[in-house]
Amino acid sequence: MADNAAGEHESFVDSVKEKISETFHGDDSSSSSDSDGKGKKSLSLSPMKEKVNRLFGKEKSVHEILGGGKPADILLWRNKKSSICVLGVATLIWALFEWIEYHLLSLLCHVLIIVLGIHFLWSNTFNVIYSRCPQFPQVAIHEDTALQIASVLRFEINKSLVVLREIASGKDLKEFLAVIAGLWIVSIAGSCCNLLTLIYICFVLLLTVPLLYERQKDQIDVLIEKAEGELKKQYEVFHAKVLSKVPRGQKEKKFA
Repeated sequence: MADNAAGEHESFVDSVKEKISETFHGDDSSSSSDSDGKGKKSLSLSPMKEKVNRLFGKEKSVHEILGGGKPADILLWRNKKSSICVLGVATLIWALFEWIEYHLLSLLCHVLIIVLGIHFLWSNTFNVIYSRCPQFPQVAIHEDTALQIASVLRFEINKSLVVLREIASGKDLKEFLAVIAGLWIVSIAGSCCNLLTLIYICFVLLLTVPLLYERQKDQIDVLIEKAEGELKKQYEVFHAKVLSKVPRGQKEKKFA
């Protein structure tokens, strides 16, 4: 009887050990399967993420591209009061010249009349009321400011001339054709409206396009990428049918 009891006890202990080992092995297998499943999911999801080429690169933001500071804040409507004031002044100038048919010379003359009248009234009124007339604020352009403006204009003009010379040299045919197409589009727009209206339209676009691009960056980049692919295909067809058939002068052979 004692042997039977001892045998039953040992068999019970062995069965408990087997159950414990099965539970641990099951947990390990399930954890390993979960980890494998997660790894597979991560591997399966990684190719799903498509890389979108940014229009101005990934590192720079729209604010940095516009130069930063107050001008970028105005263009991106981060300072709404300043943006509204700038847009209102531009709209007022455009309305004066387009709707009321005001002229630049008349505007300058009227502004000078108003300034001289204010200065005259300021001086004579304060001479009558007060014994000492307060000085009218002086307006003058400092030499350093004028030199800085001239230096910036000189640098930008020289830079533009260098770019135009590189385009006209014919080294990059795509860039040359793009510039010609852009100038042609601008000429068509200039025939439809005058210069002031065209400048006003460009100014309004500066106040709207960067803001829209900042808010809808991903969708716009995808559309631009598709448009670039389509343009490349059309250029390849144009190159194969037209440009490749244009005869080019062969270089003279150099004899020793």
